[in-house]
Amino acid sequence: MKKFLMYAVFVLLIFSFSGCGYNKMQANEESVKAAWGDVESSYQRRSDLIPNLVEVVKGYARHEKEVLTSVTEARAKVGTIQMSKDLLNNPEAFSRFQEAQSEMSSALSRLMVIVERYPDLKADQNFRDLQHQLEGTENRINVARSRYNKTVEVYNTSLRIFPNFITNKYLLHLTPREPFKAEAGAEKAPQVKF
Repeated sequence: MKKFLMYAVFVLLIFSFSGCGYNKMQANEESVKAAWGDVESSYQRRSDLIPNLVEVVKGYARHEKEVLTSVTEARAKVGTIQMSKDLLNNPEAFSRFQEAQSEMSSALSRLMVIVERYPDLKADQNFRDLQHQLEGTENRINVARSRYNKTVEVYNTSLRIFPNFITNKYLLHLTPREPFKAEAGAEKAPQVKF
């Protein structure tokens, strides 16, 4: 009986420390999911724009097949990765997703370099519209990733602070999320050569 009473007092003390954090951690997890949805939406928009962009460029740059193929392959690779809730819970899958998106960004950068070789293409209204949409989408991706990282920071912090970490350890079992990180080699500034 004495053991039970001590256990009850211990539990009561834990939950009396300005709340146990249960609701806050749940709200933070939902914020992470919502922010991730924004990231997915932005990546999907980019993925939807790419085939149109490639088709317009094909008309002007038929012999640039290698770059056009790399853009198409990068888009296909991104399409094979299932964007699901499990992606957020699996650091390895998240890393693969990030790598595929990085390859897509690299392929698009190479495509834009080719565009510089074709003044007629740059003057084409369809291409300019697509290019503006793609630039806007890249900005959306950056904003969505930044917001996601901020919500991950708040969420991960809420899992570590007292008394939340006790609630999480014994009740919720939530795991920290991985934020987006800079790509390998991002610490070096790109060199522009003419």
